[in-house]
Amino acid sequence: MHTVAVSSFLEKQKPLLKELIAKLSKDFLYVSVLGVDSDSTSYGVSRAGVRVFEDSLCNDRGFVIRVYNGVGYSEYSFNVIDIDAIIAEIKAIACHDVDLYKQRGLNFCQYPLISEEELTKVFTGEVEIPFDAMSVKEKIDRLSAIREKNLQSSKQFLDFSVQYQEVTVRKIFLSTKRDLTQSYCYAIGYFLPIAREGEKIVNPYTSFSGWCGLELLDKMEKASEAKAKKALDYLKAERIKPGTYDVICSPEVTGLIAHEAFGHGVEMDMFVKDRAKAVDYVQKEVASKITEMHDGARSSAKQVSSYFFDDEGVLAQDTTIIKDGILQQGICDTLSALLLNVKPTGNGKRESHERKAYTRMTNTFFSAGTESFESMLASIKEGYLLEDYMSGMEDPKNWGIQCCLGKGYEIKDGKLTGKIVSPVYLTGYVPDLLKSFSQISVSQDFELFGSGYCGKGYKEFVRTSAGGTYIKARANLS
Repeated sequence: MHTVAVSSFLEKQKPLLKELIAKLSKDFLYVSVLGVDSDSTSYGVSRAGVRVFEDSLCNDRGFVIRVYNGVGYSEYSFNVIDIDAIIAEIKAIACHDVDLYKQRGLNFCQYPLISEEELTKVFTGEVEIPFDAMSVKEKIDRLSAIREKNLQSSKQFLDFSVQYQEVTVRKIFLSTKRDLTQSYCYAIGYFLPIAREGEKIVNPYTSFSGWCGLELLDKMEKASEAKAKKALDYLKAERIKPGTYDVICSPEVTGLIAHEAFGHGVEMDMFVKDRAKAVDYVQKEVASKITEMHDGARSSAKQVSSYFFDDEGVLAQDTTIIKDGILQQGICDTLSALLLNVKPTGNGKRESHERKAYTRMTNTFFSAGTESFESMLASIKEGYLLEDYMSGMEDPKNWGIQCCLGKGYEIKDGKLTGKIVSPVYLTGYVPDLLKSFSQISVSQDFELFGSGYCGKGYKEFVRTSAGGTYIKARANLS
């Protein structure tokens, strides 16, 4: 295994940042700084040619300072460390924030002071194959070989685009009591085929992701033949007859339900704003008794949203959201935790050092059960095996859910008939859907998926992952 190196840039800035914190601590009861030095490169091969580019959402270098202004918390982001200029700027911002509340006669929450335990620690991730073990040309050659092999596997393919992204995250968090450093990396890959039969053209996609290095390319190569065949299934698909069916959700679909059902719905900054129905259902039944759901950035799962500490210096944790069908608690950032008088769960995440920290999901999933996939399949008289996701939406205030899925394989009398439907829309009321969970498959089926970004509404995009095992449920499909 190879250790992911910490940022030499951030390490060089630490003495100046500590001096800045010491000086500001004479005027503010709480001062902290988050430093970020992250980079990424994306590679793609397709009919249009070869692309190598940087992802602007993953490339980030800079700092954000947070101070307690006596009422709440004020922040200022910067790229160049000029101590006198930063002190003047954050003091002006803090005064302005407090004056603004008073001048406008606004009702505002009085935030308590952040309490931290003393901790100095360096956290480093490990990978099997580091990103610099191959040249750019070697990476492009690997992707091109995958593309060519699958493009030639069927005349129905018009193109078979292959994409790969590598991301290295390096951060520091400093306060009067904390000196934390972390470095880790993750990788993401995609197959984006275009296939045609007669007048019908389809363009499904398959994603790969992991808290890993170049070893993801090996995973993509091994899976490519099977994934190419699955992509051609879309050409045979029909439209589904709308109705309520028994379904088996693949781990990918299970993850989408987890993310949309009690992911956004238990982000506790929504509790503060009275925008989440879940606040009234803590310690109440919201799912079937076999249901257990978690969100965890480190101890419970390793994927693209794993880390050692969040963007507010809180160590990563494993949060049990649902246990035995009972809603246990939500997830929260530090400031929401202060207002709600609960312990922060390490879910404070920023899109970049220039953006506000919000409560955000990390790796969200349903825990494994005891059933085999075969027994679940045999138990269905008429229904569908649901695979592939496209998108999803949830209304945290009213608990409506919509999951847009790639396809469904018809099941009759416990067997797959060969009939395929696409696209499939799964809709309903969240507790109704979760209470219908009747069987959950074993841990050997467990998978996490983290190929995309998740927004807070329409903005504040961050990496998340979601997953689980196969789940049997009763669902409305159209």
